[in-house]
Amino acid sequence: MTVSATTATASTATTTSSSSSSSSSSLTSAQFLNLLVSELKNQDPLNATSTTDFINQLTSYANYTEQQSLNSNMSSLASSFSSLVTLNSVNYIGHTVEAKTDTATLSNGSATFGYSLSSAASNVSIAVKDSSGNTVWTGSGSGNAGSNTFTWDGKNSSGTQLSDGGQYTISVTATDSAGNSVFNYATVTGKVTGIDTSTSTPTLTVDGVSVSASNIIGVTS
Repeated sequence: MTVSATTATASTATTTSSSSSSSSSSLTSAQFLNLLVSELKNQDPLNATSTTDFINQLTSYANYTEQQSLNSNMSSLASSFSSLVTLNSVNYIGHTVEAKTDTATLSNGSATFGYSLSSAASNVSIAVKDSSGNTVWTGSGSGNAGSNTFTWDGKNSSGTQLSDGGQYTISVTATDSAGNSVFNYATVTGKVTGIDTSTSTPTLTVDGVSVSASNIIGVTS
């Protein structure tokens, strides 16, 4: 009879504790300790918790507390790092930067792009597309190893001058004598006029084009 009463009490305590813990989104240190004490008080005396199991439970409690502290510290560190990234990004405003992107704004009748090749190319084809993805111009470019520059005069394939303000994307196909691609990435150079910190990675406005701060590869005054 004593064993049955104790078992019933343990069941009630476990049920109560489980209900309490499920009502909360996370288990606190106090709740964890209460569960451990309840188990020790209400365990079956004919099948008591072994010393090894008891030590394992205490170790789990210690690890749980340390994990909570670590999570808190990591959250604080992430917040501080985010603030630092935002502060550093603000320093770009007013400076001319070179960034990895394939989009530029047509201004004063032209748009200048850069592109990098891993080695010299025997054939370089360039296509310029508008914001709707339509190809408006095609031609060739230089194939020097390293950095290359291409300035588009803002005219479509029919020779019509397009209006300033539109955003255009460059597509570069560069191959060596064996037909292997040697194209690395495209770039644009322009002045930073704004910053958007609404996302985890701030974006900079470079001559009207949004560029991730992580894609900046050069800065000049």
